[in-house]
Amino acid sequence: MQKFIAEESFWKLFPEAAIGVIVARGMKPADEVPAEDAAAIATLLREANAQADRHLTSNTISQNEVVRVWRDAYQQFKTKKGARCSIENLLKRVLKGNPVGSITPAVDIYNAVSLKYALPVGGEDIDTFEGDLRLGITEGGDAFRALGEDEDDPTLPGELCYRDDAGAVCRCWNWRDGQRTALTDDSESAFLIIECVDPSRIDDLRAALDEFSQLIERYLGASIEARAIVDRSNPEVVIVD
Repeated sequence: MQKFIAEESFWKLFPEAAIGVIVARGMKPADEVPAEDAAAIATLLREANAQADRHLTSNTISQNEVVRVWRDAYQQFKTKKGARCSIENLLKRVLKGNPVGSITPAVDIYNAVSLKYALPVGGEDIDTFEGDLRLGITEGGDAFRALGEDEDDPTLPGELCYRDDAGAVCRCWNWRDGQRTALTDDSESAFLIIECVDPSRIDDLRAALDEFSQLIERYLGASIEARAIVDRSNPEVVIVD
């Protein structure tokens, strides 16, 4: 049995946070997604880029509330210089008139959900995990190589990260994914997450989680084996029986 566990070190920093979790199995490889479904996903992403404007009330990215709460959160733990929440990076592109483009069907779906709801969304390939997946403060030195990089970049002491028995999975909470566990065109099983640090947005989290699971089922033919909201009173979920 494998679990996702949000550790006490996380809850001490963010007692009111909530994380939506989906375990999806049997996803279609990218080359088996019908052309009409791929087109529909591309349309969803274009629409989400436009919908993201409603979250941007200021031309200064850090002054938008959906970004400010994450800037504040990132002050609570050790980070790499310049590390920012994934939703800030997406919204910054929208603000600059550079819409988020297509990558793979699965990634396009979670980017569309992230933009529409202005919540960080991510995904990893469950079949690459070694042991439990944990979110918490690390002592540092966890092995990690970021997507698109050629050199290892281990975690820092006091950093908040997702990690398993083999090393870090995503650094600085939701800043950068690693190569080892990243979703690919051929990934069949996914651990999908939506993160919320603002307790006033829990209804948005629930709506995003519902839509996310529906899109994965509809367009990628996945079976949703688990869907849950992890919070301090419910800090873990089984991801592999």
